[in-house]
Amino acid sequence: MDQEPVEIHVLASLSQIAPEAWDACACPESAGGQRAVDPFTTYRFLAALEKSGSVGAGTGWQPQYLTAYIDGQLIACAPLYAKSHSQGEYIFDHNWAHAYEQAGGRYYPKLQIAVPFTPATGRRLLVRPGFERIGQSALVRGAVQLARDNQLSSLHLTFCTEAEAEAGAQMGLLRRTSQQFHWVNDGYPDFDGFLAALSSRKRKMIRKERAQAQGFGGSICSYTGDQIRPEHWDAFWAFYQDTGSRKWGAPYLTRDFFSILQDTMVDDMHLILAEREGAFVAGALNFIGRDALFGRYWGCLEHHPCLHFEMCYYQAIEFAIAQRLQRVEAGAQGDHKLARGYLPVETHSLHWLGDPGFAEAVSRYLDAERDAIAEEIEVLTSYGPFRRANVEEQE
Repeated sequence: MDQEPVEIHVLASLSQIAPEAWDACACPESAGGQRAVDPFTTYRFLAALEKSGSVGAGTGWQPQYLTAYIDGQLIACAPLYAKSHSQGEYIFDHNWAHAYEQAGGRYYPKLQIAVPFTPATGRRLLVRPGFERIGQSALVRGAVQLARDNQLSSLHLTFCTEAEAEAGAQMGLLRRTSQQFHWVNDGYPDFDGFLAALSSRKRKMIRKERAQAQGFGGSICSYTGDQIRPEHWDAFWAFYQDTGSRKWGAPYLTRDFFSILQDTMVDDMHLILAEREGAFVAGALNFIGRDALFGRYWGCLEHHPCLHFEMCYYQAIEFAIAQRLQRVEAGAQGDHKLARGYLPVETHSLHWLGDPGFAEAVSRYLDAERDAIAEEIEVLTSYGPFRRANVEEQE
C-alpha cells in the first residue's frame, strides 16, 4: 500500500468534495450512526463556517482544504487555511511573527491546519482507517510543499492529538506543548458524587457559588436536540456579540453560522440559557462528542455573581455525568477553573518554519517552554481541589 502513488489536491471549498468522503476520514466511527468523536472536524461543522462567511474572503481564514487520493479514493484530508493574521488560534505565535518581521522577514500569510476559533483537541490529519501512516505522511509533505512553493514562512497544526504530535515530530516538525484545564469523570454517579471527591473547603465554595448563581432571580434551563429552537439563537447571538466585541473587537462567527447549525448539528449541541423576567439574559453553548463535552461560547447581557461558573462549568459537569462522558474541555486558558474541578493537561501543536535559522531559534525556545509547561502543570495539579489520601481534612 505504501508504494502506491498519492495525489495531493488543494480545494478552495468543501463543496468540491462529497460530505460522506470527507467524513469517512474525519469521523469514520459515525458511519454506523454513532456520535463523532470530534464534532469540529466533521463536514457539517466546517461547512457551516464556510457557508456562513465566518471563514473565507475578508476573515483572514482562507480555505485551502488539503486532500490525498489513491486510485481516485480519498484516503486523507485536513482543514487547511491560509492565514493573514494569528487571531482565533489560541496557540499563539504573535511573538514569533514579531521577531521574524523585525529581522526583515515576512511572516504572513502562513498556513494553518486547524479548526478555526476552536481550541479543542482532536485529529487534524484526518485519515481513512487503514491508511494511517501513508495518509499522515502525505498530508504533512503536501502542506509543507505548498508552503515552500508559495514561499510562505510557516505551517502550523494546532490542537492536534498527542499521537499526531509524536508522528509529526518524527517527520521533522517542531513540537510545541501548551496547557488547558479539563474536568475528568471518575465514574461519579451524580454531581454530589463529584463534590464528595473534593476537599471540604472546595465543596463548600462550590455549593455556595451554585446557590448564589441559581438565586439570580430567574431560571436556568438546558436544551439539546429538538428542544433548541431558532428563537434561542436570537438570544444567544446577542450574548455572543457582546463577548466577541469585548474580547476581540468583533465577533469571529456570523449570525448565519448558528442558523446553519440549527439545521445540521442540533443533536450535537447542549445549549444553556438563563431567563429572568421573561427575557434571556445569559447563555453558554457546548458541543457533544462521543467521549467529551466541549465548552465553546458564553455571553451575557446582565452580570450576576457566579452565573458564569454555574453555566459554563457546573452545568457542563452535570451534563457530562448524566451522559456518561469521560471529560469536559472548557476551552482555552483560565486558572480559575482549577478550584472548580478542572485540572491542567497538556495540549499539542506542530510547526514547520521555512527559514533554517529561525527554525533553530524557535526549536530552542520550545524546548525551554515544554519544561516550563510541565513544571507548571505539576505545581497546579498539587493545588487541585481534590481530597488527598491519608490527609485529614480541616472542617
